[in-house]
Amino acid sequence: MRRIFGLLLGAFTGGLLGAAAVLLLTPVSGSEMRGQIDTRIRRLQKEINEARNQKRAELESQLQALRAPRP
Repeated sequence: MRRIFGLLLGAFTGGLLGAAAVLLLTPVSGSEMRGQIDTRIRRLQKEINEARNQKRAELESQLQALRAPRP
């Protein structure tokens, strides 16, 4: 039990130290970083929506083909 607790404590401490180092050593300001993150999120959302719409159109055309009477 102590080994697991020690491992978890070490992982948590390492994560905190790593996050602090990233925040202190980043080359841009906080507002710039938030702007970059916001831009990336918006781009990702747009790509997801485009892929969803494309797949939906594809599936709807396949469904129509399956529903059409066969000769």
